Amino acid sequence: MVEPVNIMVRVGVIGCGYWGPNLIRNLLKVPGCRVVAIADERSDRLQAVRHLSGQMKATTETRELVESNSIDAIVIATPISTHFDLAKACLEAGKHVLIEKPLTRTSAQARELIRLARERRRVLMVDHTFIYSGPVRKLQEIIDSGELGDIYYYDSVRLNLGLFQPDVNVLWDLAPHDFSILTYLLDKTPIRVTASGSSPVAWNGWKRESIAYVTMEFEDRMIAHFHVNWLSPAKLRRTLIGGSRKMVIYDHLDEENQIKIFDKGVEVRSDGDRYKALVQYRTGDILVPKVDQTEALETACKHFIHCVKTGETPITDGYAGLRVVELLEAAERSLMLNGTAPAYEELTVKRFLPEHSRAQTG
Repeated sequence: MVEPVNIMVRVGVIGCGYWGPNLIRNLLKVPGCRVVAIADERSDRLQAVRHLSGQMKATTETRELVESNSIDAIVIATPISTHFDLAKACLEAGKHVLIEKPLTRTSAQARELIRLARERRRVLMVDHTFIYSGPVRKLQEIIDSGELGDIYYYDSVRLNLGLFQPDVNVLWDLAPHDFSILTYLLDKTPIRVTASGSSPVAWNGWKRESIAYVTMEFEDRMIAHFHVNWLSPAKLRRTLIGGSRKMVIYDHLDEENQIKIFDKGVEVRSDGDRYKALVQYRTGDILVPKVDQTEALETACKHFIHCVKTGETPITDGYAGLRVVELLEAAERSLMLNGTAPAYEELTVKRFLPEHSRAQTG
């Protein structure tokens, strides 16, 4: 769809803590977008971002942005526990909404926002930032081409020291990144989700998991494993995907070699005379493809404004956000059951949601 060039989207940003300033900075780069107002309950945070643009009205009252007739879209970068109420109020006020990950704290809340956005004909987009990154788009291209063959396993590690969150555990803080990448790249639904975790750090009554391991099993026998950790001395952002033909490593922190494709694998051949299986190991070349280095958040902000202008469905729409929240809920249930869980049942993606395919990020 052709984007109207004469439309100026007026944006308000709620939340100027950790992620809000990054969103403001990137929104200011987007043609046809003007950040007209910012809100945060702390005036010192507002003061800290005023230098980004002198045209932004600052307020400690979020309702001023929600009720304003001079704002078309609102970007929400606040604690997870506030997402639903803020997004619901914005949609009911006729605003388009871009919301920081994860979409909501529960799948029921996510469904309600999806319903509201559809009813009010407004854009609802979740900021699954990595989906808009060059490396993940390159991974999608590699997987969709069939170059890896059948996918055997997906292994993801996301570690750092902090940042501890007051309202959620490490699972809800870090895993949305990796769950969103998995569901986007492979478009598969697990039949079982199990998780285990540890809570070695506590203060003033706060005691949540700061280390977690999640395993997902799929009908085609593929397995996915995730390790998220707030207590690592080193920062790691690495994903390994193994296929029947080739394997690939995505190391987000290795800027020169973020994607490496390995022509390695095993081949099993039957020896008819000896009735034995012979395993042969294949070692070939390593390919490092060129990856677009445009900041992912800039691409995400441009995509949001484009969807507001054209009415197109975002790549990371409410349905994409719902899938991630459902996986988080399943993993959390398993944590509460000490690592055991009944088979994971996808309650909405096939029965509740209309069909929609992955869009291209080009």
